[in-house]
Amino acid sequence: MKLVRYGPKGREKPGLIDAQGKLRDLSAHCATIGWSELSPAGLKRLRQIDPATLPLVKGKPRLGVPFTGISKIIGVGLNYRLHALETGAAIPTEPVLFMKATTAINGPFDDIVLPRGSVNTDWEAELGLVIGKQARYVDESKALGHLAGYVTFHDVSERDFQKNRGGSWDKGKGCDTFAPIGPWLVTRDEVKDPQALRVWSEVNGERRQDSNTADMIFPVAFLISYISQFMTLNPGDVICTGTPSGVGMGMQPPQFLKAGDTVRLGVEGLGEQCQKVAAN
Repeated sequence: MKLVRYGPKGREKPGLIDAQGKLRDLSAHCATIGWSELSPAGLKRLRQIDPATLPLVKGKPRLGVPFTGISKIIGVGLNYRLHALETGAAIPTEPVLFMKATTAINGPFDDIVLPRGSVNTDWEAELGLVIGKQARYVDESKALGHLAGYVTFHDVSERDFQKNRGGSWDKGKGCDTFAPIGPWLVTRDEVKDPQALRVWSEVNGERRQDSNTADMIFPVAFLISYISQFMTLNPGDVICTGTPSGVGMGMQPPQFLKAGDTVRLGVEGLGEQCQKVAAN
């Protein structure tokens, strides 16, 4: 299934994308796509609904974040070999973790707003993991069973805040609008191999990233298991699994986003995002 939430910001309705790519309304069956719907029982109940019986949604409404109930966003840094090399960093021996503020959550087609004082805001297309069942001290062999599904995730990053303002990376990762999620959540059963997905981004129509999750240093199942050793993962929590090479700070000379730019990005089978960059 491809689950969505559509409509004005703060008043989104639940929906799904059918096999023909048409948006259908789920409002008669649930009030939103939240913890209950992301659970194994909730997803089973939604799978039993014949999409053809759901009302078609007219026009092209705004698509918001495809689910609610996100208590935390955990980022994984330097998780693609070529990206680590382009930044001059050593290949990590354990996952590098950081947190993105929930106030950064943004719709997949909503503007990215440059924070005040920003000079080095960068793009990062990523595969996002959405937890469906609480995970705590999970074995790697059972880790994927705790997923509701996958999303396209944009880990927007202010490099000057991240690297030069002291302390952790979080300052450059958690700015408002810096976590676009969607356009839809693809349930786990529809992704045969999360380590074989193309990940790409474009800035103003120019391809910047074009890689594959096969380049990950730490694969999806390992990341879920590893993170669950340090914190409980609740339904709705998101893990953004790292970005491939081709980011702005890795270019020669480095290039960063400015007001008026357009960023497009996607993950194979998970849909595309597109954002305008706006000044604060």
